[in-house]
Amino acid sequence: MKFLVTGAAGFIGFYVCQRLLELGHAVIGIDNLNDYYAVQLKQDRLAQLLPHPDFTFLPLDIADRAGMAELFSSHSFQRVIHLAAQAGVRYSIENPLVYGESNLMGMLHVLEGCRQQQVEHLVYASSSSVYGMNPVMPFSVQDRVDHPVSLYAATKKANELMAHSYSHLYRIPTTGLRFFTVYGPWGRPDMAMFLFADAIANDKPIKVFNQGKMQRDFTYIDDIVEGVVRVQDCIPPANPNWDPAIASESTAPYKIFNIGNNQPVELMQFIQHIETAMGKEAIKEFLPMQAGDVPATYADIDDLSKAVGFKPATPVATGVQRFVDWYQDYYRIRG
Repeated sequence: MKFLVTGAAGFIGFYVCQRLLELGHAVIGIDNLNDYYAVQLKQDRLAQLLPHPDFTFLPLDIADRAGMAELFSSHSFQRVIHLAAQAGVRYSIENPLVYGESNLMGMLHVLEGCRQQQVEHLVYASSSSVYGMNPVMPFSVQDRVDHPVSLYAATKKANELMAHSYSHLYRIPTTGLRFFTVYGPWGRPDMAMFLFADAIANDKPIKVFNQGKMQRDFTYIDDIVEGVVRVQDCIPPANPNWDPAIASESTAPYKIFNIGNNQPVELMQFIQHIETAMGKEAIKEFLPMQAGDVPATYADIDDLSKAVGFKPATPVATGVQRFVDWYQDYYRIRG
């Protein structure tokens, strides 16, 4: 099949493109290669994809209305995996307007393209951050998510609502994936895994927020990609007998899934895994909770497991070691 993958130079997008190509699909990847974090890292990810004969990269911003319209009119995509977005909870507090342009207008441009082409299935990235102030653990896709604590989370919730409206009006099958704390080789430098390893390697203190009393459902990148690839083949049907108590579907061809490890890990334990992998103790600076953050995340993945027969299962110690091996090799090369 012919896929469009947005955010192809991003962490998850790079791996999804790689996997789709391995499965024999043709992929057009787009990315604006912005400087939110090191552009060189994005270019180095792309360098792994560009030699493949079935991969085409187009430098394009999803917020570019004319460019996106031209993209969809020039290509017949059977399926779209929309991963491009302005990421980062804390960055959304400092730079809110960027999130409106990328996460809201960008999503609308993708939906319009899918509508015009009657794409078979749109799979898009949501986030565990939509759960916001929800106190019930584990987080279930049946929970209400009406109280986000960051603008980033609000835009991801808005994406789910926008997708539902297009699924309802135009019968476009859409599936939203709420990712839980993704980590692994080629990961984003603004994420805890990278920040901690980099600080330890350079004898700098790591910032441990909420005095270390945090839990995260750390999910290894391979598990995320396996979930994405299986879900894109699981096109949601409309449910004419929909029970309004079920928030993750409706009478439209629309579905929401969590993708998480289903095993939250204490932040201090996560740091210990990094210290073990690096053979070096971290200098820790204990700080209060940051604005826009939540104390814990924990994914209920029963719906995902039933739908596609898969559960993330990579142990955190294994995933951390793989990241550290990559980090040390990559920066030896680049250094």
